[in-house]
Amino acid sequence: MRLERSIPAEALDAIRAPLLSAGAVATDAPVLQPLGLLLDLTGEAMRSRLFVVSGDGGEEAALRPDFTVAVARQHFANGGGAGRYRYEGKAFRVAPRGSDRAEEFLQLGVEAFEAGDPVAADAEIAALAWAASAAGGREDLGLILGDVSLFAAFVDSLDLAPPLAARLKRAFAKPRQLKAELDGDVAAPPNGKTGAEPSRITSLLAGLPEGEASAVLQELWSLAGIEPVGGRRPAEIAHRLVERAEAAKAGRLDPEQAGKVRAFLAVSDRPDAALDAILALAGSNNAALRTAVASWRQRLAGMAARGVPLDKATLAAAFGRAFGYYDGYLFEVHSAALGAERPLAAGGRYDGLPLKLGVGKLGVSADTGAVGFMVRPARAYAGGGE
Repeated sequence: MRLERSIPAEALDAIRAPLLSAGAVATDAPVLQPLGLLLDLTGEAMRSRLFVVSGDGGEEAALRPDFTVAVARQHFANGGGAGRYRYEGKAFRVAPRGSDRAEEFLQLGVEAFEAGDPVAADAEIAALAWAASAAGGREDLGLILGDVSLFAAFVDSLDLAPPLAARLKRAFAKPRQLKAELDGDVAAPPNGKTGAEPSRITSLLAGLPEGEASAVLQELWSLAGIEPVGGRRPAEIAHRLVERAEAAKAGRLDPEQAGKVRAFLAVSDRPDAALDAILALAGSNNAALRTAVASWRQRLAGMAARGVPLDKATLAAAFGRAFGYYDGYLFEVHSAALGAERPLAAGGRYDGLPLKLGVGKLGVSADTGAVGFMVRPARAYAGGGE
């Protein structure tokens, strides 16, 4: 496994210093994480980037690709509530084919589970990430901002049919799926034909409660002598098949609607100008979008007050991250020397993650917000090349 280059202790201390001021408790988290859970949260596209191993009990697990899910699982397993954590340790990802990027790398970060003002917390987290990145000595930094919920509010302003709106929102972080939605190429089977009806098995399962659909799927596997692999449970597969069948009935965007969504996704400008452009594109049902934009203006003011140079920031409406558990604002700190594919720091809001972790079934309250960031010191360090 390839290791990233080390950096001088004094440089690491400087990058670490903003995190030490965050009022967070030092923590660690298990290196092994459930593979099925990670795939559900990040999507199948991440499978090729994960180190898959056999965990305790024979179930497939993955070496942690980052700390957010691991810290969140640990926080709620310990009772939940409010908590702020600081971590420092190794994360693991398979390098993309043909790449020489590090596969085992040091991450520092903060994860905050708090019920206070989310806009103020967002501004604080972004400022901490910027300060830690800048402490590495690079002078070519830029900040890219985005917001999954801003796209959702924009979609709602268009007054689409609810199933179509829901499908479009789910596609936001999946470029191929989003392109298919905009091109009208949805519900396509493996043979590449478009506009096809769902498969017979998908239609059958769609007519059943999910518990019964799961049982039918298990029975079919048993009759066929099939043993599923890859960490997926029958209930999860049945749920996805049911979603696919329902999506096929939701219709498609008409050309005017698709044009508006494309125009939204093309917005990329200094934050205030981008917000103005987004409002100008909104449909008539825009109350939620106006509220979201007002919150963004407050967030930007908070970031500026904490030392983030907004003249180096870009709000890109199409910006999303591969980790699908983010459901609010997002950001990455980039270096011009390293390029957009190698961010120094990244983070955002993930209020919905506790429910996806099944916290409600544990009898633990998830009535807190969730926001955090990570920084990679080897990239932040001006003398590094990772």
